[in-house]
Amino acid sequence: MVHIKINGHEIEVEAGTSVLKAAEKAGVKVPAMCYNEELGHFTSCMLCLVKDASNGRLFASCSVTTTEGMSVITDDEEIKEARQTGLELLLSEHVGDCEGPCQVACPAHMDIPQMNRLIAAGKFEAALKLVKKDIALPAILGRICPAPCEGACHRKTVDGSSVSICLLKRFVGDENDIHPFEPLPLTGKKVAVIGAGPAGLAAAYYLQLNGYQTVLFDKNNLAGGLLRTEIKPEILPITILGKEIKTILDTGVVFEGGKDINATAFQDIKNQYEAVIIATGVLVDEIRSWGLATNAKGIEADQNSYETSLKGVFAIGNSLRSSRLAVRSVGQGKEVAWSVAQYLSGEEPKGEPRLFNSRFGKLLQEEISEYLKESVLQERISSDSIRSNGYSKEEAMAEAKRCLHCDCRDIENCKLRVLSGRYGANQRRFAGNARKTMTKHFAHRIVYEPLKCIKCGICVRMTAKYQEKYGFSFIGRGFDVVIRVPFNESVEAGLAETAEKVAKACPTGALSVNNKL
Repeated sequence: MVHIKINGHEIEVEAGTSVLKAAEKAGVKVPAMCYNEELGHFTSCMLCLVKDASNGRLFASCSVTTTEGMSVITDDEEIKEARQTGLELLLSEHVGDCEGPCQVACPAHMDIPQMNRLIAAGKFEAALKLVKKDIALPAILGRICPAPCEGACHRKTVDGSSVSICLLKRFVGDENDIHPFEPLPLTGKKVAVIGAGPAGLAAAYYLQLNGYQTVLFDKNNLAGGLLRTEIKPEILPITILGKEIKTILDTGVVFEGGKDINATAFQDIKNQYEAVIIATGVLVDEIRSWGLATNAKGIEADQNSYETSLKGVFAIGNSLRSSRLAVRSVGQGKEVAWSVAQYLSGEEPKGEPRLFNSRFGKLLQEEISEYLKESVLQERISSDSIRSNGYSKEEAMAEAKRCLHCDCRDIENCKLRVLSGRYGANQRRFAGNARKTMTKHFAHRIVYEPLKCIKCGICVRMTAKYQEKYGFSFIGRGFDVVIRVPFNESVEAGLAETAEKVAKACPTGALSVNNKL
């Protein structure tokens, strides 16, 4: 046994234990991408760097064994900077989108590619549940949203027309009368939302679902705000508006209509509720008398948390600045619910968590055939969103199949993504002007995308261990080295026995199980 110190705390480990495993025993998780429990160390990613406290030297913790009296620092500014640089070097050759460009462009950040996959498979209830995680009013927005998501869709590069995302969202909202979520038990804390337009309705919905008794106040006798007064019924039928507002109120949200809130009433509400959200629409002189910091555009609030100058008071929607984009207001309603929940839990309000997002830009012409491997050669199915009833089930499934599935399969598990976010990596720091062409290889229920590979060598070592006939190998030298099947054999031949095992061990989305749902 040897005695060492990890961040000043002495521990005892068996002789020959790596510093990485010793730190783990001390409760410290040192990041690593090329290390695999089954295969041991390889020392290629250099993210597991730690520091010798006696001389300040950085070394790879996965490949150095502990010695008696060793003292190790696992995290300081120099170590963080070294890990950040290591990640940025890996990202310089990493080509792939974490989230589809449509999801990035959506103000509510809805997982559009997954919605499309569920619709294409005929799983409409599951699609509704997915959509309502981010958009509280899908049938309404499916009729009035200008669809910025469609402007970012890669499908336009293929045949000039994006996937009809907005109509698919509308189809999902129209198709189902179910309530996809059961509200959590009430926490005993109450939240007031002033204004029952799209922003206020969304905020109330997500707060109530998370166990906060929410009361909606509005000067009008019916909820809906500008949705009810400014949009023609032939575009947004009253029945659709009423149906979706009812799904929100049915969660337990209390609606108090006909309440014209002045400065005195606002102060009373502030005193009676643990948190207050202002979603009143365009700022008027009355609201300026409520004691909030304002500017020429509207109420001043933190851009991430939406908290105003008054503690526990948040502002969203047109009360911040005038906008005709209802989906932005709905998205802010979802986001402010995160902030209020954080505030009521005693945390600093920070808003909805955002992970690092790799982006490769425009789809190249030579990449179209690669992306069509997961799609269909079919033109957009047109539907007059004003005068028709929208898509039938068959049309919706066919249109959803036009999606190119630009998002990453391992979006939740990719270590490169998680660590890049943790260390604030800049994807463009070491990037060149030109990028290589994306390819996709399908075999044995897995997909291999070489340009997402970070050359950690796990697949090479694992296919060798399990004695694949061909396996994977490092081909080339220096900056030109790539990982592929030797002798120009196919991925199917290279991973004849170990496909899923290797895919599950890959730390990025380069090798992943081809399970779209």
